[in-house]
Amino acid sequence: MSLQKKPKGNTGKMQDSEFHQFFVDELKDIYWAEKHLVKALPKMKKAATSKELAAAFEKHTEETNTHIQTLEKVFELLDEKAQAKKCDAMAGLLEEADSIIADTDQGTLVRDAGLILAAQKVEHYEIATYGTLRTFAENMGHTDVVELLQGTLDDEKATDEALTGIAESFVNEQAAQE
Repeated sequence: MSLQKKPKGNTGKMQDSEFHQFFVDELKDIYWAEKHLVKALPKMKKAATSKELAAAFEKHTEETNTHIQTLEKVFELLDEKAQAKKCDAMAGLLEEADSIIADTDQGTLVRDAGLILAAQKVEHYEIATYGTLRTFAENMGHTDVVELLQGTLDDEKATDEALTGIAESFVNEQAAQE
């Protein structure tokens, strides 16, 4: 049994393929998602009760700005225009976060628990998307793009873990007592 090596570089035929175009279309989707998330995170930070959660949202805002720049670099490497296409999933997730803010009382850890829930839903969407896009890039031989997407995927996983840490360290327990 011989092992075939995947191509290391970009091939002209691949750029014209339906799979490549699907890949680019999904990059446009997550680009829209990140650009809208970066606008929503400061609102979530302002709504947070605990300093720890507010700080996590601030850090995530900074990382999201970096993710936007990374996606712009990905588009550049693929010789594509950095263009956003509405992401219905992220639009829905951000709408849900707004509802949680509206439906919970200011200054409570119940609100923080809800904000963590909303943020983790976003993180899980991003983890699924970046993981899949990284695999697509790998299968097409876009090794430079794979590395960039992997870096963003690692950030998203770390943010999810940090949110879990905040929830488990005090938010959920205190919210249950309110």
